Amino acid sequence: MVDAREYHERTKHSPRELRADDFELDFANRPRPSKEYVDLPRRSLGTVSTPPETPALQAIATATAEPNETPDGDTDPIDLTTLCHYAAGVTKTLEVRGETATFRAAACTGKLYHVYLYAITGDLDGSDGADGIDAGVYHYDPDTDEFHVLREGDYRGVLADAAGDYRGIADAPVTIVATSEWWRNAWKYRNRTYRHAFWDSGTILANLLAVAHASGHRAEVVTGFADDSVARLLGLDPDDEAPLELVAVGRDDSEADARTVEPIDPIDPATELASDPVDYPLLADVWRASRLSDGETVVEWRERFAGDDGSTPFGTHPPGDSEGREASLKQSARSAGDGDRIALDPVDEDTASSRPIENTIGRRGSLREYSHEPISSRKFATVLDRALGGVPLDCFGDSEDSGPDEPAEPSTLVDCYCLVHAVEGVPTGAYQYHPAENVLERIGDTDRETAGHLALDQSVVGDAAANVYLLADVEAIVEQVGNRGYRLAQLAAGIRLGRLYLATYAHRTLGGRGFTFYDDRVTEHLSPRAANQTPMTLFALGEPAE
Repeated sequence: MVDAREYHERTKHSPRELRADDFELDFANRPRPSKEYVDLPRRSLGTVSTPPETPALQAIATATAEPNETPDGDTDPIDLTTLCHYAAGVTKTLEVRGETATFRAAACTGKLYHVYLYAITGDLDGSDGADGIDAGVYHYDPDTDEFHVLREGDYRGVLADAAGDYRGIADAPVTIVATSEWWRNAWKYRNRTYRHAFWDSGTILANLLAVAHASGHRAEVVTGFADDSVARLLGLDPDDEAPLELVAVGRDDSEADARTVEPIDPIDPATELASDPVDYPLLADVWRASRLSDGETVVEWRERFAGDDGSTPFGTHPPGDSEGREASLKQSARSAGDGDRIALDPVDEDTASSRPIENTIGRRGSLREYSHEPISSRKFATVLDRALGGVPLDCFGDSEDSGPDEPAEPSTLVDCYCLVHAVEGVPTGAYQYHPAENVLERIGDTDRETAGHLALDQSVVGDAAANVYLLADVEAIVEQVGNRGYRLAQLAAGIRLGRLYLATYAHRTLGGRGFTFYDDRVTEHLSPRAANQTPMTLFALGEPAE
């Protein structure tokens, strides 16, 4: 099985590699846009309702499993259909060049929608007088907002056992599983799909967390679980489709006992993915190399995130300090240097945009043309401040102990770098963003032409007001916590990518889009500060062109 570091090296983009690539898309072999099961009952688990009017900028900034405000506790029924709809459902339908085009709630590479959501539930009360939901294992259909019934009965104990009896899963009335069907994305992106699995599930999870928190529910991403147990529960063949993350939603005291899972054969969709799917064995191979075998192994993996004093090992060390890097507990973040510093001034909750999370998700787009007009420094600061904080993750603290004042994850897996072209009060240049201080530290020069070149020679990226890169030290992370740490680094960047979309589109005059890049050239441009780091994601934002 391939090591995650080797996989990352093998899937880097370079100008030379792309010039030599003669690959062409086979549109006759394009995968269908969604998955539908044969001969399985379909069930409505409620209608899509409007989430609370919580501002998007507040909902996405929750760094812990708990929402920002829980005046009545987590007692309201969980509206599963609404959660899934605003995470992965069809939110609008438009006529594009004479054809009907559907748009999903979250961004996805190539609009190929390879990430699916499954819900494992106990018996749930209905909301607003609606019927409740029987315990079961369900697959969400984004086209109809209905669910396919894979299993009937309460299987939450299976997930709790797979997650090493992690409290967040054991107490959750609902756990949502995100999976990726490899070929659906590999049709266009081939072996780079494993990266996209975590980018795209990350944007979906950003929406899911925001809507759950806006609704007053506890929500937490769980990355430590026994993969084969979850695949068996869902009836998946990981060569085709594999589980990526769990999201525990809500809290109650109706824990389910672990139970025997009778195997079910992978169920064929009603329509084939394509006439002739192409196999990319590297994808399932690198996924298998990062598996955890059972609950005990999961617990041991989580313990690798704690240093001898109980603190996270992902601290800071000077850029390019290879000797200190080897001697430390594989610290991955970059500490501040002595570059010129610009203090940013994000708006507070009282004066921030009040656009609700529902409207923001509906407004989110994929901006293709940017104006060269400068954007407000306060809007830029607010986008960074709300989008780049901590994410509630299981491996950065016990869910039972995390509270509103104890972020579950310090922002140390990924570092943020900005190429600024047109932000009021910020000179053009390359910067490292320090989220704890809301400070930009200048680390070098840049220009629009260079920015476009770094992003696979897409000049539109240079047209944007700013480019936001998230980088990670893959070598350090994998050495400390194994191949699964690579999943985590890509996911941490993917969730923040989703939050960047939401924080940007919460502002009426801003738009943005994710892009890909020449990996090593980005590192070179941001070095020496970014030495040993490699880009995970890129987001460009600015004002739309007229």
